[in-house]
Amino acid sequence: MKRSEILICTLLAFFAASCGHRVVVPLWEGTAVWGGRIKDGSSMPYKSGFSADLSNNRANQVAPLLLLSDGRYVWSEQPFSFSVEGKSLLVKGDVEVVKAGDNLADAYRAAAAAHFPASGELPPEEFYRQPQYNTWIELMYDQNQEGVLNYARGILANGLPPGIIMIDDTWQEDYGKWNFHPGRFPNPKAMCDELHRLGFKVMLWICPFVSMDQYLICREINGFSGFLRTPQAGDPYPVRWWNGTSAVLDFSNPQSVEWFDDQLHRLMKEYGVDGFKFDAADFEFYPSEAEAADGQVPGWEQCSLFVQLASKYPYNELRAGWRNAGKPIVQRLHDKAHSWEDLSKLIPEMMAESLMGFSFCCPDMVGGGSFETFLSGNTDEELLVRSAQVHALMPMMQFSLAPWRVLNPEEYAAVLGAVALRNRFMPLIESLYKRAAATGEPIVAPLEYCFPHQGLAGVTDEFMLGDNILVAPVVTPEDSRTVILPEGSWKADDGTIYEGGTHTIDVPVSRLPFFEKI
Repeated sequence: MKRSEILICTLLAFFAASCGHRVVVPLWEGTAVWGGRIKDGSSMPYKSGFSADLSNNRANQVAPLLLLSDGRYVWSEQPFSFSVEGKSLLVKGDVEVVKAGDNLADAYRAAAAAHFPASGELPPEEFYRQPQYNTWIELMYDQNQEGVLNYARGILANGLPPGIIMIDDTWQEDYGKWNFHPGRFPNPKAMCDELHRLGFKVMLWICPFVSMDQYLICREINGFSGFLRTPQAGDPYPVRWWNGTSAVLDFSNPQSVEWFDDQLHRLMKEYGVDGFKFDAADFEFYPSEAEAADGQVPGWEQCSLFVQLASKYPYNELRAGWRNAGKPIVQRLHDKAHSWEDLSKLIPEMMAESLMGFSFCCPDMVGGGSFETFLSGNTDEELLVRSAQVHALMPMMQFSLAPWRVLNPEEYAAVLGAVALRNRFMPLIESLYKRAAATGEPIVAPLEYCFPHQGLAGVTDEFMLGDNILVAPVVTPEDSRTVILPEGSWKADDGTIYEGGTHTIDVPVSRLPFFEKI
């Protein structure tokens, strides 16, 4: 970069830090921008006309960070808004603009070192060494003991390995009444024991809501002002969420944290539960007018406190987050529809996860996790296979819809082939996990991260696994695809040698294309 450009960056950084208002960051020719909300990943790198406000997490993780492909980054301790307009990045908020190097990787590494250094800790190996399994799509709002055990036995009977099994919403009596429903789960201890005998770890879905008609529970929590409260009367603030209206726990109150911890520890002690899927805690569920123990605690801070609580349990999974990068926290993308459009979002959103420091992340569920799109009973078999292939070489792989139930033998063999390919790459994946824990370096990354300034910033349907493996899954209903390779020689999964550039390859449903840098 020219000396004049470095001077501009320095002046901008000073201006941003000192005035905390509107900052204009010039975008020189070819400069691309990533960052902010993970849900915006399919729009990254951003084009002119894009805008976002980071005070709304859009159902997924958020980091107050923007990365530029010329080595600059924008950081704030608070949410900010921004837009891309022509050749300018306009930022409104108390931000700093830092010139860290010459490329995207330089910007990421400097931001990570300064603001979310790697903790050195890993999540349990079961999260990545085997596929995960979630009961949501098979059982939906009818979670029950017989269905859970049948699902687990079906996994093993159909050639998949045991792993973590997550029992989803409606295992409990009510929101906040965290007991197994006695009608649907007549002997939960025996169920957990059997799942453990079969080789599974057991996680339960939980959320920060409490049904307001659970009088005894609400009375107990009100005794220590454990809910967000209405400003005048001091009653539990009614929060509307996707399953109705509930009171919401105030995690800025240590007694609320203690109460919630007690519920989870009891489940672990009585039933042998290994951990929890921590859902919700989105910013919108903490209204600005509601009162917390410490006065007005913004939604992003409540969300961060919820993540801090979750991080005490090694077997955790979260969907919402705020500034929680660099830690052994398992993050998941927001529920995706069973559609080709949403399948195409997995790779760019996973790249956004990586670039925001959320290394230990999962691309939702194979085939999609939005249950409404399965209510018709129609399943696109090819889509399900291609989704499994996208997952196969990502940091994590999670099934929910039982593929053996809906696929023919050839299609199911392709799914098993994707799992087998993951096993083949497991030594590399495990080494990248350890590297991420030690240094914060992404496990998967966009091509621009590893091969800067080759015109690859706009490639959003391929990704790098480590430094030398390029993965190019199919995300359209086609049996061929175009692959863009960086400079140099590359050996494909079928043994063909390609030089850098654009190539069209045949991709039958059984193939997951990948290329190794020679």
